Amino acid sequence: MKFIRRACLAPGLLQNRCRMDDSGQYHELTFYTLSLGDTEFIHQHVVDAYGAQNADDKTKPIALFFSLAGLYLLVERNYTGRQVQKAHQIMASKTKNFIQLNLPEKRGQVSIKNVLDEPDGANRNRKIMEWCGSVWSAYADQHSKIIEATDKLLF
Repeated sequence: MKFIRRACLAPGLLQNRCRMDDSGQYHELTFYTLSLGDTEFIHQHVVDAYGAQNADDKTKPIALFFSLAGLYLLVERNYTGRQVQKAHQIMASKTKNFIQLNLPEKRGQVSIKNVLDEPDGANRNRKIMEWCGSVWSAYADQHSKIIEATDKLLF
């Protein structure tokens, strides 16, 4: 992956935060979330939102299903990232055949760029949660399939 090495202006300071694509932004955000060391493990929500928002026809069904199941568990059941991580482990141990899901044309109004535009800390963490809700909402026509399959594997 190539990074554009140029200075981005920010209130009187020079920053090297210009990226060529979303994957650079993803790495920047995951570095931030992993450095938090939070017990809720917000990092898992970033992985799921990014996975669902950036899925394409080459994405494996397990990857898309786990991303959307994680968003469902966060948004609808208030799971922490740590709880979602454990749910993924349970689901993976029960089946290797995952449902096929359709990709919506638009995958949410909030993007990873919007998250990174927020300062580190509570504002950024709130924006991560908003991003997750936005991506989950974009898959509204798939909710019943995702919920049914997730609940069948977990409850």
